[in-house]
Amino acid sequence: MVAAGVSRQLPAELEVLGERIAAALQQEAERFAAAGAAPKIELATAKFTLVTDPSNQRPGYEGIWRNARNDRCGTLTFNSDGSFFAEYDLFCPHPHDTRWFVEMVTAWGDNKTLRCEAQLIPGLGG
Repeated sequence: MVAAGVSRQLPAELEVLGERIAAALQQEAERFAAAGAAPKIELATAKFTLVTDPSNQRPGYEGIWRNARNDRCGTLTFNSDGSFFAEYDLFCPHPHDTRWFVEMVTAWGDNKTLRCEAQLIPGLGG
């Protein structure tokens, strides 16, 4: 995707979908972070840029979440075909299984289907 400019507001239909996506990421993060340690994932804190899909010249949006140090900690991309992909970094030990480390939570789909899961990598413990 090619950046076309900064947009502080998404179209209404993407705003509604974006809220669903952020809520799904939040719920998944709470399942895999230590009690009370999950980040607060809110659509309103993502900064979106209007982009152009080079394959069809149609508009899409790319959003970035940043932490207090201004490090990128998550992304949400709305593709021109109506699909989306989101990820939000957790970088924490698995709360119930020391064999795993939780790298991030991801969500993907479209307006009809939303899937969400944690991305695990082998941990150093047990």
